[in-house]
Amino acid sequence: MKIPKSFQGQRWNPVLPVLDRAFPDAAERNDFVAADSDAHLLDAYSRTVSGVVEDVRDAVVHISVRLNNSGGRSGGSGSGFVITPDGYLATNSHVVHDAKEILVTLADGETFPARLVGDDPDSDLAIIRVNAPQLQHAHFGNSAKLRVGQIAVAIGNPLGFQQTVTAGVISALGRTMRSQSGRLMENIIQTDAALNPGNSGGPLVNSHGEVIGVNTAIIPSAQGICFAIASNTAEFIAAWLIKEGRIRRAWLGLQGQTAPIHPRIARYLGLQPAQGILILHVETGGPAAQAGLREGDLIVGFKDHPIAGMDELQRLLVGSEIGVKSPLKIVRGSFLAALEIVPAEVR
Repeated sequence: MKIPKSFQGQRWNPVLPVLDRAFPDAAERNDFVAADSDAHLLDAYSRTVSGVVEDVRDAVVHISVRLNNSGGRSGGSGSGFVITPDGYLATNSHVVHDAKEILVTLADGETFPARLVGDDPDSDLAIIRVNAPQLQHAHFGNSAKLRVGQIAVAIGNPLGFQQTVTAGVISALGRTMRSQSGRLMENIIQTDAALNPGNSGGPLVNSHGEVIGVNTAIIPSAQGICFAIASNTAEFIAAWLIKEGRIRRAWLGLQGQTAPIHPRIARYLGLQPAQGILILHVETGGPAAQAGLREGDLIVGFKDHPIAGMDELQRLLVGSEIGVKSPLKIVRGSFLAALEIVPAEVR
């Protein structure tokens, strides 16, 4: 069989002679082939998203809360997802924080009261539990393997519309943002999968049906810029909240702000970068006071790490530092000094 000249150099397909007869005009024939290929690609994408939804949607819940009303709001709602078959669910801290009553509605419409197991406003994550056995649950994926551009599917209850699905891609990795407590959250995922109020706490899922993030925030004035807490962070926090009900973090007992060091002093002391944490207040009896720190000192190092701002110091004050004597490097006046400090647990 002779291959038509318009298809020479392409992979031969027995359908081509039929197309050749049906579309004598080469331009029409090529348009038909391109449209058919696009249809197959779109169909594959649709099947992927539909398959993900089939795998995960039964684990996604609607959460409604009645608050203690200390902040002026009487209630609210959000999303969450089941992470164990015996009723543990993950959601955002800001969804259930200060809740007096929590109600969880499963995918089948059945509603259960829930209790707060653990809450960590610093990471905007919380664990709640319902008394319902053998629940369909989602599985965490490895967010360290994410790549920009891969498919991301968000499932939740935006604006009260339950089991709403949106799809997009991972737009960026390694973002940082502030939690409502003011602490810096790292390794945040940026996605263009549309989120709206009520999506908070719902899962962001990859093409394998694994949870790769917990949807947490949107930028109201922007389009297609949404954020999720990475699954590796969420899984770690969830394990500790289930075990202890809280996350242990170290505390130095001081207030400070990022401040520059005079370039001449920085060159003389060999400090790079030329900034540190200016201590504004030292709490009486706290670790900083016991270490001999004073207002006006500049913290420039903790253990073997240079410190250029509060966020860097907070990042190092993990639970394993509690009760551990550690070297602290400061600038006092125009001199470099070394002290030892023993971080305590956050009160």
